[in-house]
Amino acid sequence: MRPAGSGGDPGPSPAPISLLRRVVFGVAATLVFVVLVGLGTWQVERRAWKLDLIAQVDARVHAPAVPAPGPADWPRIGPDDAYRHVTLSGTFLHDRETLVQAVTERGGGFWVLTPLRRPDGSLVLINRGFVPGDRRDPASRAAGQLAGETTVTGLLRLTEPKGAFLRANDPKDDRWYSRDVAAIAAARGLTDVAPYFVDADATPNPGGLPVGGLTVIAFPNNHLVYAITWYGMALMLAGAVVYVLRGGRARDGAAEEH
Repeated sequence: MRPAGSGGDPGPSPAPISLLRRVVFGVAATLVFVVLVGLGTWQVERRAWKLDLIAQVDARVHAPAVPAPGPADWPRIGPDDAYRHVTLSGTFLHDRETLVQAVTERGGGFWVLTPLRRPDGSLVLINRGFVPGDRRDPASRAAGQLAGETTVTGLLRLTEPKGAFLRANDPKDDRWYSRDVAAIAAARGLTDVAPYFVDADATPNPGGLPVGGLTVIAFPNNHLVYAITWYGMALMLAGAVVYVLRGGRARDGAAEEH
């Protein structure tokens, strides 16, 4: 018997609303699950790419030295040339050297970048190595200012435009935080300069300075950790969905029994 004044329709059952919520929840969870799995897979692919890059660079570094690219090859210089083991000869223009701030295993100081004029007249900036701050004055390391024809062996490096993180190069005040080849060449009035520089190897210089061979070759490779994180989150989400949906069905079953 219905209570007086209740009307003829007791209203919709709550079951359809519960089902709708489950459907919406399931669809949203599925979309998030797909995104998480996609991110994990992307990290796996990035890891494979990074391992291949590391292997390629290692092969270039340890390969026999080849002649550094000349002007005819400059337009084709790109990422695949980075860290190539090269050799070149010429005469240093010590009066045009540039000091670039550096932090190394030997502490803080400067990289000494000096133009090397090759027999064809072209120039290549050579990172001759590191000097501490109290030896920035060339007069304090005069023995290392090599004269005459010199042969340099080292690693080809790509230019580092603009500056370091949060520290822009300031050519006007001669403050350099990165090895920006074009900017340094312009500041020193150099023309016909290679679009790369060369990190000199550890061959000792007279007097012990600059110290070469300090190139750091490191490629962060945390992609496996990231992949495990994304996949783990996807599994946790899947577990949560199963728990919630099973709990909902159990509650509905208990309600029907009563």
